[in-house]
Amino acid sequence: MEIEDVPVGVIVPMYNAERTVKATLESVCLQTYPALDIIVVDDGSTDTSASIVESLARLDPRIRLLRQENAGVAAARNLGAASTGAEFLAFVDADDLWAPTKIAQQLAALQQGGPIAGLAYCWFAQIDAESRVYSLKNQPLTQGWVLQTICRNNFVGNGSSMMLRRTAFAAAGGFDPSLRARNAQGCEDMLMCLRVAEQFEFRVVPQFLVGYRMTNTNMSSDVQQMLRSCEIVFAEFREKYPELRTELDAHLVDMLQWLVVRALVGGRIPVAAQLLRRLGTLEPGGALSRLPRMLDTYCRACLVPRWAKNGWRRLSGAQPRPPYGEMAW
Repeated sequence: MEIEDVPVGVIVPMYNAERTVKATLESVCLQTYPALDIIVVDDGSTDTSASIVESLARLDPRIRLLRQENAGVAAARNLGAASTGAEFLAFVDADDLWAPTKIAQQLAALQQGGPIAGLAYCWFAQIDAESRVYSLKNQPLTQGWVLQTICRNNFVGNGSSMMLRRTAFAAAGGFDPSLRARNAQGCEDMLMCLRVAEQFEFRVVPQFLVGYRMTNTNMSSDVQQMLRSCEIVFAEFREKYPELRTELDAHLVDMLQWLVVRALVGGRIPVAAQLLRRLGTLEPGGALSRLPRMLDTYCRACLVPRWAKNGWRRLSGAQPRPPYGEMAW
Protein backbone atom coordinates (compact mmCIF):
# COMPACT_ATOMS: atom_id res chain seq x y z
CA MET A 1 0.00 0.00 0.00
CA GLU A 2 1.37 3.41 -0.96
CA ILE A 3 1.87 5.86 1.90
CA GLU A 4 -0.77 8.14 0.33
CA ASP A 5 -3.35 5.33 0.75
CA VAL A 6 -2.65 4.49 4.41
CA PRO A 7 -5.68 5.65 6.42
CA VAL A 8 -5.08 7.78 9.50
CA GLY A 9 -7.69 7.99 12.22
CA VAL A 10 -8.06 11.49 13.64
CA ILE A 11 -9.84 11.53 17.00
CA VAL A 12 -11.25 14.78 18.37
CA PRO A 13 -12.59 14.58 21.96
CA MET A 14 -15.07 17.40 22.45
CA TYR A 15 -16.83 18.88 25.45
CA ASN A 16 -18.62 22.24 25.15
CA ALA A 17 -16.26 23.47 22.45
CA GLU A 18 -18.67 25.59 20.41
CA ARG A 19 -16.22 28.52 20.29
CA THR A 20 -13.28 26.56 18.86
CA VAL A 21 -14.28 23.23 17.30
CA LYS A 22 -15.04 24.72 13.87
CA ALA A 23 -11.52 26.12 13.54
CA THR A 24 -10.04 22.87 14.84
CA LEU A 25 -11.90 20.74 12.30
CA GLU A 26 -11.13 23.14 9.48
CA SER A 27 -7.43 22.77 10.25
CA VAL A 28 -7.84 18.98 10.18
CA CYS A 29 -9.77 18.99 6.89
CA LEU A 30 -7.11 21.20 5.27
CA GLN A 31 -4.40 18.56 5.79
CA THR A 32 -2.36 17.87 2.67
CA TYR A 33 -2.69 14.17 3.47
CA PRO A 34 -6.25 13.27 2.39
CA ALA A 35 -6.85 9.71 3.67
CA LEU A 36 -8.33 10.68 7.02
CA ASP A 37 -11.07 9.10 9.10
CA ILE A 38 -12.09 12.05 11.30
CA ILE A 39 -14.02 11.03 14.40
CA VAL A 40 -15.39 13.66 16.76
CA VAL A 41 -16.48 12.20 20.10
CA ASP A 42 -18.97 14.44 21.88
CA ASP A 43 -18.38 13.84 25.58
CA GLY A 44 -21.82 14.92 26.77
CA SER A 45 -21.70 18.54 25.58
CA THR A 46 -24.55 20.84 26.61
CA ASP A 47 -23.83 23.64 24.11
CA THR A 48 -24.11 23.77 20.30
CA SER A 49 -20.87 21.87 19.63
CA ALA A 50 -22.60 18.83 18.15
CA SER A 51 -24.67 20.84 15.68
CA ILE A 52 -21.53 22.66 14.51
CA VAL A 53 -19.82 19.32 13.85
CA GLU A 54 -22.90 17.99 12.04
CA SER A 55 -22.92 20.99 9.72
CA LEU A 56 -19.23 20.46 8.92
CA ALA A 57 -19.81 16.73 8.35
CA ARG A 58 -22.32 17.58 5.64
CA LEU A 59 -19.53 19.43 3.83
CA ASP A 60 -16.81 16.81 4.37
CA PRO A 61 -17.88 13.13 4.47
CA ARG A 62 -14.64 12.16 6.26
CA ILE A 63 -16.09 13.64 9.49
CA ARG A 64 -18.16 11.43 11.78
CA LEU A 65 -19.80 12.42 15.06
CA LEU A 66 -20.11 9.98 17.95
CA ARG A 67 -21.78 10.72 21.26
CA GLN A 68 -21.26 9.43 24.77
CA GLU A 69 -22.39 10.38 28.25
CA ASN A 70 -19.82 12.61 29.90
CA ALA A 71 -16.96 10.25 30.80
CA GLY A 72 -13.81 12.31 30.30
CA VAL A 73 -11.15 12.82 27.67
CA ALA A 74 -9.55 9.35 28.00
CA ALA A 75 -12.83 7.54 27.44
CA ALA A 76 -13.67 9.82 24.50
CA ARG A 77 -10.31 9.19 22.83
CA ASN A 78 -10.56 5.45 23.40
CA LEU A 79 -14.05 5.36 21.88
CA GLY A 80 -12.80 7.22 18.83
CA ALA A 81 -9.82 4.90 18.44
CA ALA A 82 -12.08 1.84 18.71
CA SER A 83 -14.36 3.28 16.01
CA THR A 84 -11.74 3.35 13.27
CA GLY A 85 -9.71 0.58 11.71
CA ALA A 86 -6.84 2.94 10.86
CA GLU A 87 -3.33 1.66 11.58
CA PHE A 88 -2.21 5.15 12.66
CA LEU A 89 -4.00 7.39 15.16
CA ALA A 90 -3.70 11.14 15.68
CA PHE A 91 -5.46 13.05 18.43
CA VAL A 92 -6.36 16.73 18.52
CA ASP A 93 -8.22 18.54 21.28
CA ALA A 94 -11.23 20.53 20.13
CA ASP A 95 -9.54 23.87 20.86
CA ASP A 96 -6.18 23.24 19.18
CA LEU A 97 -5.04 23.79 15.59
CA TRP A 98 -2.92 21.87 13.08
CA ALA A 99 -0.69 23.13 10.28
CA PRO A 100 -1.59 21.61 6.88
CA THR A 101 1.38 19.20 6.66
CA LYS A 102 1.17 17.84 10.19
CA ILE A 103 -0.27 14.42 9.35
CA ALA A 104 1.82 13.90 6.21
CA GLN A 105 5.11 14.60 7.96
CA GLN A 106 4.39 12.54 11.06
CA LEU A 107 3.15 9.57 9.03
CA ALA A 108 6.32 9.68 6.95
CA ALA A 109 8.43 9.74 10.11
CA LEU A 110 6.70 6.66 11.53
CA GLN A 111 6.84 4.80 8.23
CA GLN A 112 10.55 5.50 7.89
CA GLY A 113 11.16 4.37 11.47
CA GLY A 114 9.53 0.99 10.91
CA PRO A 115 7.40 -1.02 13.36
CA ILE A 116 9.59 -0.14 16.35
CA ALA A 117 8.72 3.57 15.92
CA GLY A 118 5.53 3.86 17.92
CA LEU A 119 5.03 7.60 18.36
CA ALA A 120 5.85 10.68 16.29
CA TYR A 121 5.58 14.16 17.74
CA CYS A 122 6.17 17.69 16.47
CA TRP A 123 6.82 21.12 17.91
CA PHE A 124 3.88 23.22 19.10
CA ALA A 125 3.27 26.94 19.37
CA GLN A 126 1.34 28.14 22.39
CA ILE A 127 -1.64 30.25 21.36
CA ASP A 128 -4.21 32.33 23.22
CA ALA A 129 -8.00 32.44 22.97
CA GLU A 130 -7.75 34.47 19.74
CA SER A 131 -5.30 31.97 18.13
CA ARG A 132 -2.40 34.39 18.50
CA VAL A 133 1.02 32.89 19.14
CA TYR A 134 2.74 33.90 22.38
CA SER A 135 5.46 31.25 22.70
CA LEU A 136 7.68 29.24 20.36
CA LYS A 137 10.04 28.08 23.10
CA ASN A 138 9.56 24.32 22.93
CA GLN A 139 11.94 22.90 20.27
CA PRO A 140 13.07 19.41 21.38
CA LEU A 141 14.98 17.04 19.11
CA THR A 142 14.76 13.91 21.27
CA GLN A 143 13.98 10.65 19.51
CA GLY A 144 14.78 6.95 19.64
CA TRP A 145 14.52 5.22 23.03
CA VAL A 146 13.38 8.08 25.24
CA LEU A 147 12.05 6.64 28.51
CA GLN A 148 14.67 8.25 30.75
CA THR A 149 14.37 11.60 28.97
CA ILE A 150 10.59 11.75 29.10
CA CYS A 151 10.65 10.82 32.79
CA ARG A 152 12.65 14.03 33.24
CA ASN A 153 10.75 16.26 30.82
CA ASN A 154 7.51 15.84 28.87
CA PHE A 155 9.02 17.13 25.64
CA VAL A 156 5.99 15.96 23.59
CA GLY A 157 3.95 18.51 25.50
CA ASN A 158 0.33 17.69 24.66
CA GLY A 159 -1.97 15.17 23.00
CA SER A 160 -2.49 17.25 19.87
CA SER A 161 1.21 16.99 18.96
CA MET A 162 1.49 13.23 18.67
CA MET A 163 0.63 10.46 16.21
CA LEU A 164 0.61 6.85 17.37
CA ARG A 165 1.02 3.54 15.61
CA ARG A 166 -1.99 1.46 16.65
CA THR A 167 0.23 -1.31 17.97
CA ALA A 168 1.84 1.21 20.34
CA PHE A 169 -1.56 2.57 21.39
CA ALA A 170 -2.75 -0.97 22.18
CA ALA A 171 0.46 -1.90 24.00
CA ALA A 172 0.01 1.14 26.25
CA GLY A 173 -3.56 0.06 27.02
CA GLY A 174 -5.11 3.15 25.42
CA PHE A 175 -5.64 6.32 27.41
CA ASP A 176 -6.21 5.64 31.11
CA PRO A 177 -9.75 6.57 32.25
CA SER A 178 -8.92 5.75 35.87
CA LEU A 179 -7.32 9.18 36.34
CA ARG A 180 -10.72 10.85 35.98
CA ALA A 181 -12.26 8.28 38.30
CA ARG A 182 -9.69 9.37 40.91
CA ASN A 183 -10.50 13.06 40.37
CA ALA A 184 -7.09 13.42 38.73
CA GLN A 185 -7.82 14.13 35.08
CA GLY A 186 -5.16 16.01 33.15
CA CYS A 187 -2.03 13.92 32.61
CA GLU A 188 -3.51 11.26 30.32
CA ASP A 189 -1.27 12.43 27.47
CA MET A 190 1.91 12.21 29.54
CA LEU A 191 0.96 8.77 30.85
CA MET A 192 0.39 7.55 27.29
CA CYS A 193 3.82 8.84 26.24
CA LEU A 194 5.53 7.19 29.21
CA ARG A 195 3.86 3.84 28.57
CA VAL A 196 4.65 3.92 24.85
CA ALA A 197 8.27 4.86 25.63
CA GLU A 198 8.63 1.63 27.62
CA GLN A 199 8.25 -0.46 24.45
CA PHE A 200 8.70 1.73 21.36
CA GLU A 201 10.96 4.37 19.89
CA PHE A 202 9.86 7.96 19.28
CA ARG A 203 10.35 10.10 16.18
CA VAL A 204 10.32 13.92 15.98
CA VAL A 205 9.24 16.26 13.19
CA PRO A 206 11.16 19.44 14.10
CA GLN A 207 8.59 21.96 12.89
CA PHE A 208 5.83 24.01 14.55
CA LEU A 209 2.80 22.07 13.32
CA VAL A 210 0.41 22.48 16.28
CA GLY A 211 -1.21 25.48 17.90
CA TYR A 212 -1.73 24.52 21.55
CA ARG A 213 -4.30 26.78 23.16
CA MET A 214 -3.98 27.84 26.78
CA THR A 215 -7.13 29.44 28.19
CA ASN A 216 -8.94 29.67 31.50
CA THR A 217 -11.46 27.01 30.46
CA ASN A 218 -9.46 24.08 29.10
CA MET A 219 -8.59 21.10 31.25
CA SER A 220 -5.06 22.18 32.14
CA SER A 221 -6.50 25.27 33.86
CA ASP A 222 -7.60 23.10 36.84
CA VAL A 223 -4.14 23.20 38.36
CA GLN A 224 -4.89 21.28 41.56
CA GLN A 225 -6.42 18.41 39.62
CA MET A 226 -3.47 18.49 37.22
CA LEU A 227 -1.06 18.22 40.16
CA ARG A 228 -2.92 15.19 41.55
CA SER A 229 -2.84 13.64 38.08
CA CYS A 230 0.88 14.25 37.71
CA GLU A 231 1.67 12.78 41.12
CA ILE A 232 -0.32 9.61 40.36
CA VAL A 233 1.45 9.14 37.03
CA PHE A 234 4.89 9.69 38.51
CA ALA A 235 4.15 7.31 41.38
CA GLU A 236 3.46 4.55 38.86
CA PHE A 237 6.83 5.07 37.18
CA ARG A 238 8.77 5.50 40.42
CA GLU A 239 7.54 2.05 41.40
CA LYS A 240 8.39 0.56 38.01
CA TYR A 241 11.76 2.29 37.60
CA PRO A 242 13.28 3.27 40.95
CA GLU A 243 16.52 4.13 39.11
CA LEU A 244 14.62 7.02 37.42
CA ARG A 245 13.38 8.57 40.67
CA THR A 246 15.75 11.56 40.34
CA GLU A 247 14.40 12.37 36.88
CA LEU A 248 10.78 12.07 38.03
CA ASP A 249 11.37 14.25 41.11
CA ALA A 250 12.94 16.99 38.96
CA HIS A 251 10.05 16.71 36.50
CA LEU A 252 7.57 17.28 39.32
CA VAL A 253 9.37 20.49 40.28
CA ASP A 254 9.12 21.73 36.68
CA MET A 255 5.44 20.79 36.59
CA LEU A 256 4.83 22.85 39.73
CA GLN A 257 6.45 25.85 38.08
CA TRP A 258 4.15 25.48 35.07
CA LEU A 259 1.09 25.08 37.30
CA VAL A 260 1.95 28.27 39.20
CA VAL A 261 1.79 30.13 35.89
CA ARG A 262 -1.50 28.43 34.97
CA ALA A 263 -2.97 29.50 38.31
CA LEU A 264 -1.81 33.09 37.76
CA VAL A 265 -3.25 33.17 34.23
CA GLY A 266 -6.56 32.03 35.68
CA GLY A 267 -6.47 34.68 38.39
CA ARG A 268 -6.25 32.13 41.20
CA ILE A 269 -3.70 33.94 43.32
CA PRO A 270 -4.19 31.92 46.55
CA VAL A 271 -3.74 28.67 44.61
CA ALA A 272 -0.59 30.04 42.95
CA ALA A 273 0.78 30.98 46.38
CA GLN A 274 0.02 27.50 47.70
CA LEU A 275 1.85 25.91 44.78
CA LEU A 276 4.81 28.26 45.26
CA ARG A 277 5.08 27.11 48.88
CA ARG A 278 5.05 23.49 47.69
CA LEU A 279 7.71 24.37 45.11
CA GLY A 280 9.84 25.93 47.85
CA THR A 281 9.51 22.75 49.92
CA LEU A 282 10.67 20.53 47.06
CA GLU A 283 13.39 22.89 45.89
CA PRO A 284 14.55 25.07 48.79
CA GLY A 285 15.99 28.30 47.47
CA GLY A 286 15.09 27.41 43.90
CA ALA A 287 11.60 28.89 43.78
CA LEU A 288 12.92 32.46 43.82
CA SER A 289 15.34 31.75 40.98
CA ARG A 290 12.43 30.45 38.91
CA LEU A 291 10.27 33.55 39.39
CA PRO A 292 11.66 35.53 36.40
CA ARG A 293 10.88 32.67 34.04
CA MET A 294 7.40 32.23 35.50
CA LEU A 295 6.63 35.94 35.22
CA ASP A 296 7.91 36.03 31.66
CA THR A 297 5.62 33.14 30.69
CA TYR A 298 2.71 34.80 32.49
CA CYS A 299 3.23 38.07 30.61
CA ARG A 300 3.30 36.29 27.29
CA ALA A 301 0.24 34.15 28.07
CA CYS A 302 -1.95 37.00 29.29
CA LEU A 303 -3.23 39.93 27.31
CA VAL A 304 -0.82 42.26 29.06
CA PRO A 305 -0.23 45.47 27.05
CA ARG A 306 2.78 45.17 24.76
CA TRP A 307 4.55 48.10 26.43
CA ALA A 308 4.33 46.26 29.76
CA LYS A 309 5.63 43.04 28.21
CA ASN A 310 8.54 44.82 26.58
CA GLY A 311 9.35 46.61 29.82
CA TRP A 312 9.42 43.34 31.72
CA ARG A 313 11.69 41.76 29.12
CA ARG A 314 14.13 44.64 29.31
CA LEU A 315 14.22 44.40 33.10
CA SER A 316 14.60 40.62 33.10
CA GLY A 317 17.10 40.49 30.22
CA ALA A 318 14.87 38.09 28.29
CA GLN A 319 15.54 37.52 24.60
CA PRO A 320 13.17 39.15 22.07
CA ARG A 321 10.15 37.05 21.20
CA PRO A 322 8.74 36.28 17.76
CA PRO A 323 5.94 38.62 16.63
CA TYR A 324 2.70 38.15 18.53
CA GLY A 325 0.34 37.10 15.81
CA GLU A 326 -1.07 34.36 13.61
CA MET A 327 0.78 31.22 12.49
CA ALA A 328 0.13 29.67 9.09
CA TRP A 329 -2.53 27.18 10.02
